[in-house]
Amino acid sequence: MKPLKGLLLVVLLLVLLIAGLILKTAWNAGEFKDIVPRNTGMCRLISGVQSSEDITINPRTGMAFISSDARRQWFAGGSAGAQGAIFGFDVSSTRPTLIRLTKDLGIEFHPHGIGLYLPDEGIASLFVVNHKSEGQFVEIFDIRNQTLWHRASISGKVMHSPNDVIPVGPNAFYVTNDHGSTSPLGRKLEDYLQLARSYVLYYDGKGFRKVAENIAYANGINISHDGKTVYVASTIAGGIRLYERDITSGSLTFQKAMDLGTGVDNIEVDSQGNLWIGAHPKLLTFVKYAKDPNILSPSQVLEVRFHGDEKYTVEEIYQNRGSPLSGASVAAVFGRRLMVGSVFDRGFLLCDLPPGIK
Repeated sequence: MKPLKGLLLVVLLLVLLIAGLILKTAWNAGEFKDIVPRNTGMCRLISGVQSSEDITINPRTGMAFISSDARRQWFAGGSAGAQGAIFGFDVSSTRPTLIRLTKDLGIEFHPHGIGLYLPDEGIASLFVVNHKSEGQFVEIFDIRNQTLWHRASISGKVMHSPNDVIPVGPNAFYVTNDHGSTSPLGRKLEDYLQLARSYVLYYDGKGFRKVAENIAYANGINISHDGKTVYVASTIAGGIRLYERDITSGSLTFQKAMDLGTGVDNIEVDSQGNLWIGAHPKLLTFVKYAKDPNILSPSQVLEVRFHGDEKYTVEEIYQNRGSPLSGASVAAVFGRRLMVGSVFDRGFLLCDLPPGIK
């Protein structure tokens, strides 16, 4: 009887360990949060896109660029499906309309994260993560007269799971690999065991190298106006990691982590240098929503405002329980207007910021 009692004790301990791990994962993913809607009346839903996973706005012109693709099938591990697109949307206009900017593009195109390069002089460019059936690429488009001209396709074996990109030169950029593992099982283990195995790559115009590692799901990435600080979303860790950037070499040195307590996705930087973030307050619900559009996933927008001397405040600007937009992944501002995009929904929110915000 003693061996049997010992075996039962081991089984009980294993059950308790697994139950504790499940509860910890659910807690860290925000599944026990009470979602309180905020400022939902200031936004209206704009349709006409397949999705709006990433949005960035040219601060000089007010032209927004929207990354759009039918992502649910790709997310489930199937074929990429119909051709994606980059849409333009002039938020400076009183009556903005959607413009398909990649209508005649002659390559397979399934855009994900995007980043805008605005030199002091010369031609602006849009960098786009592209998940092609033959591999992973960053496409570079020059912007001329509000049209996109495809200039280059960049790929590399080490860039096997690109998520978001931020350019720092006409041919140089940082890109996040959201997983360290290349296998589906390895990626699931990273997600559910909350393993910090993803990283940031730097492409200097000739080749890739790792510049930041040990990140729990490296997601959105952006850079300060002076080019000295790189911001990386760590979705599973629920915050943003700040890195000091060597402008000459491109190397990154970890500075600190900001705990935001939510599933941070993309990061946008406004004209004052503050951060605007689309987030998933309930990550496991978001995973369910990715598989089933009938399961709504809450949307959240945060602003991180810097006050100097390394001080900052975090304000929740918007939150809903999954309607009218589920799974918000990005928030971008221009003047008093805010755009909120979604990973899977066939639309985005256009919001008028109320007094007291920004």
